[in-house]
Amino acid sequence: MAIQWYPGHMHKAKKAIIERLKSVDMVIEVLDARMPASSENPLLAQLSRDKPKLKILNKQDLADPERTDLWLAAFNAREHTRAIALDASDRQAAQKLIAACRALVPNRKGVDKPLRVLICGIPNVGKSTLINGMIGKKSAKTGNEPGITKAEQRLFLADDFWLYDTPGMLWPKIIVEEGGYNLAAGGAVGRNALDEEAVALQLIDYLRRHYPADLQARYAADKNESSHWHDEAWLEWIGRKRGALLGGGRINYQKAAEAVLSDFRDGHIARITLETPNQWEAWLKAARRNEAALKAAREQRKAERKGGHRHHRPQEDGEAV
Repeated sequence: MAIQWYPGHMHKAKKAIIERLKSVDMVIEVLDARMPASSENPLLAQLSRDKPKLKILNKQDLADPERTDLWLAAFNAREHTRAIALDASDRQAAQKLIAACRALVPNRKGVDKPLRVLICGIPNVGKSTLINGMIGKKSAKTGNEPGITKAEQRLFLADDFWLYDTPGMLWPKIIVEEGGYNLAAGGAVGRNALDEEAVALQLIDYLRRHYPADLQARYAADKNESSHWHDEAWLEWIGRKRGALLGGGRINYQKAAEAVLSDFRDGHIARITLETPNQWEAWLKAARRNEAALKAAREQRKAERKGGHRHHRPQEDGEAV
C-alpha cells in the first residue's frame, strides 16, 4: 500500500514558498529526527537548490542518539548544508539556530542587512512548537494534527534575523514506500489517507527486527516466546494487553493499532529512529528502479497503442471479419 497525501492547501503552500524563496537568503528545513530522510522534502530541495540550507533534526529526544549522529554526519557532508539536532525543551535552541545560519550566510548582518530565512517542514514535525520555544511566546499555532499552520508568518529571532514560517507541506508523490509508512507512523499524514492498522503492522515489523528488546519491554512480552511472533501476533498481543477488545473477547485491531502509533509518537516505546542513511539509500535506489520500470512500461503501452493505430485499416464493404 503506497501512502500519498497532498491536499489542496499544500499546493497553495508550495506556491507561497516559491514566491518567498525569491527574497530569502537561506532555508531551514525542520526534519523529524526519527525519520530524517523520510521527512526531507524532495520538492523543497528542487525549489531551493541554489540556497544554503540548515537541517534541524527536531524531536531528537525521541530518536535513537546513535542513529542521530549518523544522520548529522550525512547531512553535514553535503555542500552548503549544516545540520543540528534540537528538541522543544532545548533552551539554547535559538542561539544554536542563529549561529548555524550565520555561519552559512556570514555576509548578512545588522539591521540594514538582516538575514532573511525561510523555515519549513512536513506537517506535525514540531516546527511551531520549536519556534515558540525559541522566541519565548506563543506566536505559531500548534497541535497534534497535521496542517495546523495555514499561512506564512514573519517572526523575529533578533533585530537582524527575520524568520518566515510556512505551512507544513508534503510532496505530490511519495516514491519510497517505506518513507510513506514512516511519515504516517510519525503523524505527518492525515488520518483519512491511511489505514492505521497497516501502518501499525509496518511499524511493528521494523521494531521487532531492529528494536526487539524495546518492543518486548514496552508490552511485557516474554522474550523467548515473542521472538517468533509475526506482526499480526504482536498486534493481537498488544490489543489484549491494552484491553482493546470487542464482544466475545475478539481483538479490536483498530484500537490496538492506535495504541501502537500513539506509543511511538509519544516516545513511550523507546528512543527509536526508523531509518539509517544506508537503509534509506537502499530504499531510494529500489524505488527509483521501480519508478523507471513503471515509466518504461507506460511508454511501451503508449508505443503499442500508437503502433496499433498506424496499422489499423478500415474494413471494406463485404470483407470477411
